[in-house]
Amino acid sequence: MSLQTEFEFTLPRGYVDKDGNLHKHGIMRLATAMDEIAPLRDMRVQNNQAYLVIILLSRVIVKLGTLPQVTTGVIENLFAADLAYLQTLYRRINEEGTSAIKVTCPECKTQFEVDLASLGGEL
Repeated sequence: MSLQTEFEFTLPRGYVDKDGNLHKHGIMRLATAMDEIAPLRDMRVQNNQAYLVIILLSRVIVKLGTLPQVTTGVIENLFAADLAYLQTLYRRINEEGTSAIKVTCPECKTQFEVDLASLGGEL
């Protein structure tokens, strides 16, 4: 069994770049210990702990649409719904090692798995 280290996702809203292009599909990789340690040395985080998530996501999102790279500026300009979605996905893949969650239908009580990464937006 091999370890999955990259997870595709679709943002609920999408990032709009300076030219008006919409970027929704991306790839997030598993975080390393250094991904979580390095931002703590950054002055922006030392001045405002809330900035930690911005730096962390910019390190682990390896692709977003056709952008050449995902910078802190890109993460700063995401819609709130997209930031919340990415935070949830980050926690899920790094704590559980998968983007799949077990759910139960409230009506028929059938249990099944749903891939969190595919719930971001329209496919």
